[in-house]
Amino acid sequence: MRVGVPKEIKNHEYRVGLTPGAVREYVARGHEVIVETNAGAGIAAGDDTYRAAGARIVDTAAEVFATAQMVVKVKEPQPSEWVQLREDQILFTYLHLAPDPEQAKGLQASGVTAVAYETVTDARGHLPLLAPMSEVAGRLSIEAAGTALKAVNGGRGVLIGGVPGVQPARIVVLGGGVVGTHAARMAVGLGAEVTIIDRSIPRLRELDELFQGRVRTRVSTLESIEHEVSEADAVIGAVLIPGASAPKLVTRPMLGLMRPRAVLVDVAIDQGGCFETSHATTHAEPTYEVDGVIHYCVANMPGAVPLTSSHALNNATLPYGLALADRGYAAAEADAGLMEGVNVRGGKIVNRVVAEALGQA
Repeated sequence: MRVGVPKEIKNHEYRVGLTPGAVREYVARGHEVIVETNAGAGIAAGDDTYRAAGARIVDTAAEVFATAQMVVKVKEPQPSEWVQLREDQILFTYLHLAPDPEQAKGLQASGVTAVAYETVTDARGHLPLLAPMSEVAGRLSIEAAGTALKAVNGGRGVLIGGVPGVQPARIVVLGGGVVGTHAARMAVGLGAEVTIIDRSIPRLRELDELFQGRVRTRVSTLESIEHEVSEADAVIGAVLIPGASAPKLVTRPMLGLMRPRAVLVDVAIDQGGCFETSHATTHAEPTYEVDGVIHYCVANMPGAVPLTSSHALNNATLPYGLALADRGYAAAEADAGLMEGVNVRGGKIVNRVVAEALGQA
């Protein structure tokens, strides 16, 4: 199969769909790989590095889309990209369609078979292709909160870990999954006072055991969220319903209860966000203020650390990508977990949860 890798064009997105190491694996399996020039610049992988791995370098993204049988990306296709997709292609990338009906319409109109990293499941029902970026985003969320809390950036002027004799920041993490766990690890490591809220009591037990009493845990209710948010210096939104829009756990009236210039970091923004007042931002302009509360809602957080993120992502996606290159759509027919990743095929939304979120069930 001819596999194509265009350069990412989303604002400040420096990751790349295939690293040179991954290209070597595709070529070793007999596939042809074409890469847009400078696609790997963000991870310090020049065209010569890709040539050495066996790729053919082309001058434009248009050449990639026109000739590739499978297109491998990182972020969802932008409007200028989805119009170049076609019926006999496979698109393998993050899609996050639930909050993005325009992209869904574009992919449906193209006829492409679109396989979304974020809905592929493994034998245990976990999300193996979402997990590595969730790990990165969870850790980055605490860095983002620390930056936004600085007074020069409009925040409360609180140091996350405090100093001897001064209370550290109070950080509330909504969601105890992969993002929330890694956010809590970073926050605890810096010395913050951390509370994790989740609706699953068994998961809270696991977290209590994992952190050995270094975090507080609370069951998710309207009362517990409202109380904890009102006392937080920073709130990390880390909730996920696979394929569906994120629930709005922090409402606008709750902002009035928060400390002035506290920070909300919405890691769920790719799925529409879990704060009522969230809207997607970019690395160029990452924050905005609503009712005296600072919102950080960057939709491609891991793009800020592309070297780490690209390699972590490729470690996870490579076996699935190779299967698709080897067998095409038949690979998904033979693997129920990979089939869960098929969001669009033949002009239809075929993933049930995504279809329900888009009102196409």
